[in-house]
Amino acid sequence: MKNKPNSPIPLFKVYMAPTAKEKVGEVLDSGYIGQGPKVDEFEMQLGRYFGNEKVVTTNAGTSALHLALHLLKKPKPNWLKDAFQGIAWTQENWPGIEDGDEVLATALTCTASNWPIVANNLKIKWVDIDPTTLNMDLSDLERKITKKTKAIIGVHWGGYPLDLDKIREIQRRTEKKFGWAPALIEDGAHAIGTKYKGKYLGNHGNFVMNSFQAIKHITSVDGGLLYCPHKELYERAKLIRWYGIDRDPKGRTDFRCEVDIEEWGFKFHMNDVCAAVGIENFKYLGVLLDLHKRNAAYYDKHLKNVKGVTLLKREEGFESAFWIYTLKVDDRPSFYKHMEECGITVSQVHARNDKHSCMSDFQLELPNLDKTINKVVSIPVGWWVTKKQTKYIVDCIKKGW
Repeated sequence: MKNKPNSPIPLFKVYMAPTAKEKVGEVLDSGYIGQGPKVDEFEMQLGRYFGNEKVVTTNAGTSALHLALHLLKKPKPNWLKDAFQGIAWTQENWPGIEDGDEVLATALTCTASNWPIVANNLKIKWVDIDPTTLNMDLSDLERKITKKTKAIIGVHWGGYPLDLDKIREIQRRTEKKFGWAPALIEDGAHAIGTKYKGKYLGNHGNFVMNSFQAIKHITSVDGGLLYCPHKELYERAKLIRWYGIDRDPKGRTDFRCEVDIEEWGFKFHMNDVCAAVGIENFKYLGVLLDLHKRNAAYYDKHLKNVKGVTLLKREEGFESAFWIYTLKVDDRPSFYKHMEECGITVSQVHARNDKHSCMSDFQLELPNLDKTINKVVSIPVGWWVTKKQTKYIVDCIKKGW
C-alpha cells in the first residue's frame, strides 16, 4: 500500500503536556498529595473556562455519575424541590430516587455509564438508539417513561450532543402528567468542549459528567468532574465525594477530627497529583479540540457519498468535540481487514452493554441498535493524526474493501 505508515496510525493516544512531569514533582516534594490546593486550582480553571463554577472533581468519571445519582436521593424533606428552583423546569412534587426505581439509559456506551445505576440499587430500562447519531432515540425515550422513571443518563456519543431542548420538552410533558419529571444526567465522557446551541455542556440546567481518563481529550491520569445545576446540589456533592466530611476547618477543635457528619459519603475525590497533571494538560485543550475538529471536518467533506460508508448526522448548533469519529460501513469484517492492511487502527470502541450476562434482568428489544451495531466503526481523528494521514485514511477507504 502506497504511503503505508511504518507503524499503525493509532485510534487513541495519551496527550501529556511537557510541563506535567515538573509540576507533579513539585506536588510530590510538597508533602501534600491528597485533595488540596491543586484540586481547588483545577476546579477554578474548569469553572472559569466552561462558565459553570459549580464543578466538583472526582477520581473518575464513573464516580461522578454514581455521585449524581446519589444526590438525587432524598435524605431530607424538600431539599431537592428547593435545589431545582431557577432551572428551566421545576420539580414541585419530586419524590426523590428510591431503591428499585428506573433509570433510562443507552446500551451503546462504555459500561462505566451504566454500572453506577445498578450500584445505586436502581433498575436500567434501555432506550434504543437514533441510528443517524448513535445517541438516544428520543421518541423511544419518551415512550418508556413511567412513574418509576426517576433519571435519564444520556450519552453524547463521540462528543456529538443530545438534543437537550427536545429532552426538556419531554421533561415538561412528563411533569404535566406526573407532577414531576426524571432528572437528566449528561454523560459527557466523550464530550469535554462540546457546545449545544452556543453554550458549553454544563450550562443547560442538568448534571454533566466529563472524564479525564487516560485517552480522553485531556487526562489527569485518571479522574472526572461533575457540573451541578444548583448551589445546594454542588455544596452537597463536595461533602459526599469525601465521606460527608466538611473540609472547611471552622468549627473544628482538632485538625484531624471532623465535626458532626450529617450524611455519609464516598471516597470519590481527586488528589493533588492528578490535579497537577490535569492543570497542565488543560492549558492545551483548545489546541487539541481544534485538531480533532479539523480532522473530523476533513472526513465529513471527503467521505461524503463514498460507496459503503454512511456518515452520521450533523446539525447546526450541535458542535461536537469529536473524541472519536464514528461512521457506519457495509461489510465491517472486510473493512476491518482492509484498514489493518493499510496500517490504520479502527474499532467499534464500545460493546453494547445490554448483552452482558450481568444485565440479564434488564433485557428489552432494541431494533435500531440491532440493525446498526454491526456497521459501527471509528477511525483515527485525534490531535496526533496529521493532515497527510487524514488524506491517506480517506484514500484507503475510497479504494474499497
